[in-house]
Amino acid sequence: MDTIFALATARGRAGVAVVRVSGPGAGTAARALVGDLPPARRAGLRAVRHAGEVIDQALVLWFEAGASFTGEEVVELHLHGSMAVVQAVLDMLAAMPGLRMAEPGEFTRRALENGRLDLAQVEGLADLIDSETEAQRRQAMRVFSGALGRKAEGWRHDLVRAAALLEAVIDFADEDVPVDVRPEVLALVDGVAEALAAEEAGFGVAERIRDGFEVAIVGPPNAGKSTLLNRIAGREAALTSDIPGTTRDVIEVRIDLEGLAVTLLDTAGLRDTGDVIEALGVDLARRRAEMADMRIFLLPEGEGITDTVAARPGDLHLRAKADLSGGGAGAVSGATGQGVPEMLAAIAAELGRRAAGAATITRARHRDAVLAARVALQDAAEMLDRGVSEEIVASELRVAIGRLESLVGKVDIEQVLDEVFASFCIGK
Repeated sequence: MDTIFALATARGRAGVAVVRVSGPGAGTAARALVGDLPPARRAGLRAVRHAGEVIDQALVLWFEAGASFTGEEVVELHLHGSMAVVQAVLDMLAAMPGLRMAEPGEFTRRALENGRLDLAQVEGLADLIDSETEAQRRQAMRVFSGALGRKAEGWRHDLVRAAALLEAVIDFADEDVPVDVRPEVLALVDGVAEALAAEEAGFGVAERIRDGFEVAIVGPPNAGKSTLLNRIAGREAALTSDIPGTTRDVIEVRIDLEGLAVTLLDTAGLRDTGDVIEALGVDLARRRAEMADMRIFLLPEGEGITDTVAARPGDLHLRAKADLSGGGAGAVSGATGQGVPEMLAAIAAELGRRAAGAATITRARHRDAVLAARVALQDAAEMLDRGVSEEIVASELRVAIGRLESLVGKVDIEQVLDEVFASFCIGK
């Protein structure tokens, strides 16, 4: 296998830059640069030399195979973050036989191939690197730390147990099986199916935490929607004027709201209009408002919701232009900022309440695997109720186990047989 290397920190001038080398030749390559290596997993200060010239002073970390991120021998060179220093070290490594520049994600791919991470953890690591808000960080860290893998392993354990019970009946049909296994199998199947259903129910919220919630500001023309958006953004994100119909497209502003990624949508004023272009904007506003996770209805004094955008539980209904209407509870003004902190707090509280129900699965791939497994388990449970043969029920359980393999690995027949023998102490 090739030994790979790459800059592990961001490119550009910085205080510290880390160059990582992984593979069977990592130690040899590092010794060519710095001489002797420090003891494993202990940092040591070394001079990086080329043709007798000192290139830099670096902190060197060495990890043995089996005790590193990738599972291979790994050396990290913590250099001063000079672009010239980093390039010189990369050039020296590239000139060594058997070494090559790593491909995108190759260190993590090797960690997966060497059993250091499961696939869900790999995805969690990607989300952790991309996280912008505290909620995204927490969710990504939960997956990266193996929470989904542990759950999936528990589900697989129960399904392997259920399959083992059925396999015992099939393989030892000519002998007396100690108990009727179907009640236990059904309990195991129902338990896993219930857990998978709960994950499915919370997937939408988990996906929103990962990708961001959308909150649409809707209302009639000249209600102050664009002014309110600009106040929240702290800049002129949307054009404002006294002319009705100024906003024709959807203007988006992304913010971090108490740890949640939220995109605020400024939409066209909702009204009937003969202007073809404005009518297109109004139709787009309606559609985006309907698809949004939450709506802020910004309405002038004395007006209610008269348009086709339906309010839902959790939406906010606020009086527009509090600076002109005298203010009070439920009033907001983008011009002066009156009521804006209270409005943002209400949005955060509502979205935070929803976020509390987030599942551990965060990607469409996870959801699809869970859904397919649950369908197979539902079929298995129905077959058990109808008294279908153990062979057919066991085949459905194997389908469910196979669907979950994409989350945590594979279950093979040896595991099922081990469970059979351990549970029934059958000596053959």
